Formats: sequence, C-alpha cells, structure tokens
Amino acid sequence: MTEALKDALASVVGPLLRRPKRVQVAALCYRERKGDKQVLLVTSKDTKRWIVPKGWPIDGLDAAGAALQEAWEEAGVRKANISDKPLGSFHYDKRLDGGAPMPVEAQVFGVEVKKLEDEFPEAEDRTRKWVSPEKAAEMVDEPELQSLLRQI
Repeated sequence: MTEALKDALASVVGPLLRRPKRVQVAALCYRERKGDKQVLLVTSKDTKRWIVPKGWPIDGLDAAGAALQEAWEEAGVRKANISDKPLGSFHYDKRLDGGAPMPVEAQVFGVEVKKLEDEFPEAEDRTRKWVSPEKAAEMVDEPELQSLLRQI
C-alpha cells in the first residue's frame, strides 16, 4: 500500500474510530419466583440474538422512563418498578442499515416487573424468555452486560 493511500485511508477511517459513542437506554427486567431471581431477555429484531430491551432516548422522558418504554414495546412489560439511577452500562457496536458499525453505550436500568402483557407493539418480531441471571449471562454476547447480569 502506498503512503498516499495509507494517508487517505487514515483520513477517512480515523475520524470514524474517534467518534464519540452514542448513548442508549436499556431495561434489565427481573422478577422473583420462589426466592430466585429471573431475568427477562428478548430476541433482537434482525439477528435474533438474546438481548435486554433497549433503545434511543425519547423526547419528553428521562432515561429511566425511556428504558421502561422500551421494556413495554420490546417485551410487554406493563407494570414495573424502575430504578432512577442506572445499574451500570455496557458497550456494543450497533449495525446501521448500511451495515456500518456504530459504537454505543447502553445505560442499564433495573426494572422489577409486576405485570407482563402478551400483546405489545413488537410481539410479532421478538421472542421473550425468563431465565436465571447466570443463564442470561451465558445467552447474551456483550461481556459488560454479562457481568451486570451475574451481579444480580
């Protein structure tokens, strides 16, 4: 590769690598059954990987409120108690429509689920599953999310 080509490539790729991460909100939904905690995972729309409900901030809602809205839309969480401070965060690369990765930091809010609905906005696009926190950590791909799940 010529020096001019390396410089041209660096001038295009360099700024992309230095872009600040975009922030999303995520809902770590849980419940207690017979003294054991369970975590609610959903599949992503496109790849069908196991994830926690998450999305972009929503105008008019604080971060916790937006996380709760995502829990409703993606998992059918109708009634819940949500923490107003994040439990932590995890990082991942979101695939854009064109296939390019965008670095994202997802702030994770604890959501104690009181009621689930079977009919919710994305019910046709997603599968949901209650599992132990340890099993959930094995099912998701993101190491920082795995760590948060193991702390529950």
